[in-house]
Amino acid sequence: MGLAAGLVALDLPAETGPIPIIDTHIHLFDPRRPQGVPWPDKTDRIRYQPALPDRYRTVTRGLGVVGAVEIECSPWLEDNQWVLDIAAKDNIIVGTVGNLEPGKPDFRRNLDRFHRNPLFRGIRCGNLWERMLSKDMNHPEFIAGLKMLAEADLAMDSANPDPALIATLVRVADKVPGLRLVVDHLPGMDFPTDPQALKQVDADLKELAARPNVFVKVSAVLRNVNGKVRYDVDFYRARLDEIWGIFGEDKLMYGSDWPNSDPLGSYAQVLGVARAYVSGKSRASQEKFFWKNSLRAYRWVKRNSQQPAVTA
Repeated sequence: MGLAAGLVALDLPAETGPIPIIDTHIHLFDPRRPQGVPWPDKTDRIRYQPALPDRYRTVTRGLGVVGAVEIECSPWLEDNQWVLDIAAKDNIIVGTVGNLEPGKPDFRRNLDRFHRNPLFRGIRCGNLWERMLSKDMNHPEFIAGLKMLAEADLAMDSANPDPALIATLVRVADKVPGLRLVVDHLPGMDFPTDPQALKQVDADLKELAARPNVFVKVSAVLRNVNGKVRYDVDFYRARLDEIWGIFGEDKLMYGSDWPNSDPLGSYAQVLGVARAYVSGKSRASQEKFFWKNSLRAYRWVKRNSQQPAVTA
């Protein structure tokens, strides 16, 4: 038997040990700043407190989380820089997704400014901050801005999904095929009850799934139903199965939505449902879900030895 044949026949042991987790959706803010914060509101007793990397490290301790992508929760331009400055001080943050408005006259200048920092990995566009992607897509200058984003090798997160947003994301994928799109919080979307409307949403989701540059976060999974939040995965399994069946193991990734998720449960409870759902899948699928797909979507930056990296 030749050397090559011997190598092919070699039976290597399966990789074991805990799978490192990159959380693709956390928010950072500090209400103690002199200028305050635009969100959350002061009346929010649970969320109106500093959400900074040291607190994130505390709530995730012992859970296998080795890194996180910060998603902007402020419409203030300079909060892009504030987050980047905070992220620079703690290597658990592997990337940030900021807030810029494609189509605005200063979009190119601001994109160049923040993209000089390698941690700046994209922007959010969706149903938030009194903006609607479906309306923005009617303006050629907005589409031109998205093309700039794609040329910079950055991603676009959507926000607050509804059927209209899902349909619009299909338009985005068609207009700017080189742009990596990340659909946030799809499990939390309220699907229509009308059969025809539901059929259309299903068709649009399948269209998105067919696009190679579209990814989906399994985030905003927990729900409060009649004053009670369920933490058993079977309560959510049908919806998660549907999403997994449409998008598959190469498109889905874990996001906690911390600390926006705090009113619904602890970080351990949020992660526990996600972990329980993928526990029956192959190790390869779990690795994709917990870190490999997010690396493809965001090109996040490995900043410490605990964070995984694909090697040749």
